[in-house]
Amino acid sequence: MALICETVMASSVDDLREVRDRSAADMVELRLDAVAGLDVTRVAGALEGRRRPAIVTCRARWEGGHFQGSERERLGILAAGLAAGAEYVDVEWQAGRQALGTIDAARIVVSHHDFAGVPVDLEDRARAMRAASPQGIVKIAVTVERPSDLVRLRDLAHRDPGRHIVIGMGPAGTLSRACPDRFGSPWTYSGTAAPGQLSATELHDVYRVRSQSETTRLFALTGSPLAHSASPAMHNAAFAAIGLDAVYVPIETTDAEEFLGVAQAFGVEGASVTAPLKTSWDRLGVVLNDVASAVGAVNTLTRGPAGWTAQNFDIDGFVAPLHARGIQLRGARCVVLGAGGAARAAAWALSREGACVEVSSRRADRAEALATALNVSAAPWPPAPDWDLLVNATPVGTWPASDVSPLSRSSVRGRVVYDLVYHPRETTLLAWARQAGAAVISGLDMLVTQAARQFEHWTRRPAPVSAMQRAAEQFLRGADR
Repeated sequence: MALICETVMASSVDDLREVRDRSAADMVELRLDAVAGLDVTRVAGALEGRRRPAIVTCRARWEGGHFQGSERERLGILAAGLAAGAEYVDVEWQAGRQALGTIDAARIVVSHHDFAGVPVDLEDRARAMRAASPQGIVKIAVTVERPSDLVRLRDLAHRDPGRHIVIGMGPAGTLSRACPDRFGSPWTYSGTAAPGQLSATELHDVYRVRSQSETTRLFALTGSPLAHSASPAMHNAAFAAIGLDAVYVPIETTDAEEFLGVAQAFGVEGASVTAPLKTSWDRLGVVLNDVASAVGAVNTLTRGPAGWTAQNFDIDGFVAPLHARGIQLRGARCVVLGAGGAARAAAWALSREGACVEVSSRRADRAEALATALNVSAAPWPPAPDWDLLVNATPVGTWPASDVSPLSRSSVRGRVVYDLVYHPRETTLLAWARQAGAAVISGLDMLVTQAARQFEHWTRRPAPVSAMQRAAEQFLRGADR
């Protein structure tokens, strides 16, 4: 079981103690380099009265920190942290630790950060770090551009006979932060001090880091970007609700083949698929079920003994809110905005329900191609108003650009508007539609329904839909702050 360490920073020792004591983490990393006018006489004050283990760090500017004094002063501050009883001090590998003397070498975290990428000689650097500190903890944090870099980090860590922490910084590195056990790390870092860090609350409440192990089942979300997605909150809440030892983590990439390689390496059992990866999986040997094959887009991957299969539960998720509201689709004029994977699923589902479907996109050639593939109609952009149902299957209006709409306000005229964007809960398009007297449907309804179908497909257990709904709503409330 790995622990959660929260990195805390403040401009004064008093403020640092206040932030430190509010932490819900197992440990705190006290970043003293942010304290104005810091000297060795004030280090003990930062540790005084603490209720949890502490790492003292005074990061140099040359390794991404704020300390502007001399190296002698900085290393003296770290030595003072050890003398004041800090459980660990973090010393940059390139700085050396000679100035710290012989005080308990096991309390040293020898660290190396590379914000430019993954060095080609990373393995050599790791060996040199271990040689410099045989008894300490070796910490390597590098910016990963691709999740496949995480396989290299994991393999490097598993070859290290001593204690180590490896971190992939940036959006592609979330797996290393949310699943430290899979990398052999004794703790993971939270906070806002480095790119891609998650909060201590997320690591505890969403990813349940303290209850994970190397045998915890792994599921994923793939596509890009993923920071706005409520799917991790929903699926992890569902696992917690039924007591399943499983975790669901974003693996951000625009390369389907890369995702399959990473998923295989880390034992991912299933994945949700979002833009831009909803199509072309069959070219990689993934077997599409009948619905996914007919639609030509997938939203779910499942790994079994015979390999990967693909499903499309967007169809169920899309249609269920329409049926629940008793909306008559047969013969209705339904306009779908967009020509991507979501538009394809919506147009296919509506056509199957007997609707008169029109596809409208700013790219007329794409609208024509999709309409031809699904045997529906293509409409000009913007589409003529007075529709029975308008479906926004574009990302326009998604947070943080939530003040825009795919159509002008004067064009929003019809009976029902269904916006597949779910963040924010009420988009500008839905607000305009409501003001014009139309009935509205939020994309959150579709999101929860399709996620429940995915959950049931992967686990063969009934989905705790209410827990998933609450988690999604809580995520959106927090993201809007």
